[in-house]
Amino acid sequence: MTSLGTASAAPGEIDTGRLSVGETRDGSPLGLPVCVVNGAADGDTLYIQAASDGDELNGVGVVRSLVPQLDPDDLAGTVLVVGIVNLHAFQVAEHRNPIDDTKLNRAFPGDEHGSSSERIAAAAFEAATGADLVLDLHQGSTSRMIHETRVRCGPRHHLHSECLELAKTFDCGHILDQKGPDGQLARAAPDEGVPTIDPELGGAVGLDEESVAIGVEGIFNVLTAYGFLDGDVDPGDQVRATGFEQYGAPAGGLVDFAPDLGEHVEQGDRLFHVTDAFGTVQAETTADVDGVFWRTRRLPQVATGEYVCSVGTDIDRF
Repeated sequence: MTSLGTASAAPGEIDTGRLSVGETRDGSPLGLPVCVVNGAADGDTLYIQAASDGDELNGVGVVRSLVPQLDPDDLAGTVLVVGIVNLHAFQVAEHRNPIDDTKLNRAFPGDEHGSSSERIAAAAFEAATGADLVLDLHQGSTSRMIHETRVRCGPRHHLHSECLELAKTFDCGHILDQKGPDGQLARAAPDEGVPTIDPELGGAVGLDEESVAIGVEGIFNVLTAYGFLDGDVDPGDQVRATGFEQYGAPAGGLVDFAPDLGEHVEQGDRLFHVTDAFGTVQAETTADVDGVFWRTRRLPQVATGEYVCSVGTDIDRF
């Protein structure tokens, strides 16, 4: 039997349940929704989690679509899934855990005796670090962003090449290869010897079906390439960035973008201009460096100095 929380499955079985992480404000048990898919044949363990940022729903959409497609009779090994990590935030459609005003993906490896987010992170981290591979499903929150996988352990980490290969296998076209902030699962889990990536599946308000489909395909790529399922995978070359340039608004008003997401830009190319409500251009911003147009705000209205867009820099192909 393989168990995660109250979910327990023998070889060839699937079960769902809850992973206890404390109680809600009225004293009701708080349990994260979990699933165990235990393959009929022996093999490695893949851990998948979604919505550690509570408004990033594409990962939840991936899990919802993925699990019904997994047949344990065809599977060698085990897939463990935490379908919603930041449950407090998910329930109120917020990014941060409202109980302690914390971005949960800055709380790993967590503390089982700590704050609400630290306790949740500790429970998820224990499950993740018992696996052989980890996929932490994210998106660009509610902004607009390309589909990418993030390698967050840093280029000098002893598992960097393994994480990079996992990111390429996921095969969604772009990789950000940049050491992440303290507390990210994709940075903390490699320290425990587990290759981990952070797929960022676009950006959306609610669910974006294209992003969900790309995420499901990426997971099946991993399951096939790493021997959980029969078959072959031939991932394409990925566009890799190792840095970002972020751009703020030089004036207040309404933003119009020049390039499309994923488009290559050169130093001096116009990225956007800002107009007033009557169409008069107030300011224009050009690229400081060559790169790829990576991410933008979703709504056009900006105040002076407000975030507008990002360009991925130091580009190569991997």
